[in-house]
Amino acid sequence: MIYSTSPLSPVALELGPLSIYWYGIIIALGMLLGYFIANREADRKGLPEGLFMDMMFYIIIASIVGARLYYVIFQWDYYSQNPLHIVMVNEGGMAIHGGLIGGFLAGIIYARVKGFSFFQLADIAAPSLILGQAIGRWGNFMNQEAHGGEVSRDFLDSLLLPDWIINQMYIDGAYYHPTFLYESIWNIIGFILLILIRPKLAIGQTILLYLIYYSVGRFFIEGMRTDSLMIGESLRTAQFISILLVALAVVVWIYRNTKYKLPKYGKTEGVYKGR
Repeated sequence: MIYSTSPLSPVALELGPLSIYWYGIIIALGMLLGYFIANREADRKGLPEGLFMDMMFYIIIASIVGARLYYVIFQWDYYSQNPLHIVMVNEGGMAIHGGLIGGFLAGIIYARVKGFSFFQLADIAAPSLILGQAIGRWGNFMNQEAHGGEVSRDFLDSLLLPDWIINQMYIDGAYYHPTFLYESIWNIIGFILLILIRPKLAIGQTILLYLIYYSVGRFFIEGMRTDSLMIGESLRTAQFISILLVALAVVVWIYRNTKYKLPKYGKTEGVYKGR
């Protein structure tokens, strides 16, 4: 059987010399939807109006800068020779872990300056984070990146994928694992899970559960990828960071649960200024 293998164009719109890429549009869509969901939850919980709009402004900027810097640092051999490409984020090259580091730092600083509980704000934002990541992976899909090892067409057909996904996984004469899709599905399940159990968790546990859940999935999916950022020749950066995040989240969970008598998220209204 003869299959069509024409890939989708990564360019959404061309305005003269300006090209607008699907990658940027999809990333922005994930951020906007995440903000909308978090802001509605903040309003429902009785937090000050406009709080999340103000905070997300700083977090989004810090996340974008962190995601790009993280990627550039681990690909410095290339970017040191092509410095102008450092700012070309439309071409791809945004590391989620770098975005998390930048966003978390901005959130911690914002909460401390404003006198709010970082963990309360992070619990509100956690489902939005993982949903935004689920959507953002489709930007990788449009760029034909973040894929796994080589597979057969029959294997992809066995997953009951539509042709437009299978065709996009045909790269340089071979088909590849759609690891972007595996992670997107894992994250969507995580979003539903966090939304459902968040009311029953103590303040701070939702964001910690997010770190554990996301990191476990990322560790195994990263092992399937062929384009991983590396530390040396054998250690995948994302797997190493995932292990650290799980360990950190577990330690913080145990410490907070032991040291403080934390209220349930579902029973806390308004600004919570405790731990």
